Amino acid sequence: MTDEPDFTLGIEEEYLLVDPDTGDLAPAPDGMIAACRDALGDQVSPEFLRCQIEAGTPVAADIAQARDRLAHLRRTVARIAGQYGLAPIAASCHPFADWRDQFHTDKDRYHQLSRDMGAVSRRMLICGMHVHVGIESQALRIDLMNQMAYFLPHLLALSASSPFWQGSDTGLASYRTTVFGGMPRTGLPPQFGGWDEFDRAVRTLTGLGVIEDSSKIWWDLRPSSKFPTLETRVCDASPRLDDTITLAALIQATLRMLWRLSRRNQRWRQYDPFLLGENRWRAARYGMAEGMIDFGAGRIIPFAQAVEDWLALIAPDADALDSQPQVSRTRDIVSEGGSAARQRAVLSRAMGAGATRDEAMIQLVGQLIADFHHGL
Repeated sequence: MTDEPDFTLGIEEEYLLVDPDTGDLAPAPDGMIAACRDALGDQVSPEFLRCQIEAGTPVAADIAQARDRLAHLRRTVARIAGQYGLAPIAASCHPFADWRDQFHTDKDRYHQLSRDMGAVSRRMLICGMHVHVGIESQALRIDLMNQMAYFLPHLLALSASSPFWQGSDTGLASYRTTVFGGMPRTGLPPQFGGWDEFDRAVRTLTGLGVIEDSSKIWWDLRPSSKFPTLETRVCDASPRLDDTITLAALIQATLRMLWRLSRRNQRWRQYDPFLLGENRWRAARYGMAEGMIDFGAGRIIPFAQAVEDWLALIAPDADALDSQPQVSRTRDIVSEGGSAARQRAVLSRAMGAGATRDEAMIQLVGQLIADFHHGL
């Protein structure tokens, strides 16, 4: 572990397709997916449900390049969807759609998933955002995964964008986490003593035929099954491009900070997933509103204070990665309250202005459409 990892970036986002007039979900026409693939190649693909589409950037050398590439993906998907009378939104749950009205994509992989998971998979009307950071060493990937788990609840709180489900306010900032939690092999990652221990665990399940490969492990953070990366999967989808980029920059700089500690024979203290799970729940339930447990200090601190402590830790790494402006935008997310709070405010304002709840929900989807284009 003497050489610095590349810390390259790749970002994957899942979008929902909606009818701009009714706000409701709409399946992607075959021609639309084909047109997206003609324009973007394998950077886009259908997702489990026909009303979803996944976009993933090529490998980016730095956060500025990652932003350019993700902006191009968003612009292109939005343009082509518009030609078919549809619009994409990047939120982890649609505000009012019913999962029972949706159909999964006609692919063998998704047929198998539906058979394996039953109704649990059919309820998966959710979207996420994944960030890959290039770390060539397998041993280092596991070492950093064990330490990075501490920060996963904080990332979830910043990204939470799914307060509504089937037209009801769930009381949560990220209802997506509860839906996805019905699947096996989800949630916080276990702690492993090294790559060999992780590999043995995976081979135990693949050898039994329980899973095909490690791509069927859906933890909040995992070594990628395809690339020499550590893949952070805890985040809700971000309606706005620049929020996605800020989260990606935070992840990249935090991993570099943990690597930097290792160069000094230091490391971040590891806590049992049982304890970290409390912060994960607080993030899913309250977003940023009720603070986080600081296990070192032994108390609950305001989220803004946790962020300031975090930004101070990773400042040298943001400088080294030339991502200080993007990382610093974390304060903007905190001051604005995040997507879940914005969505509730839109609904409240619309109803306060005399709209019915159904009309207000359509206005909310309209705002999510506008948010998708924000910063493009």
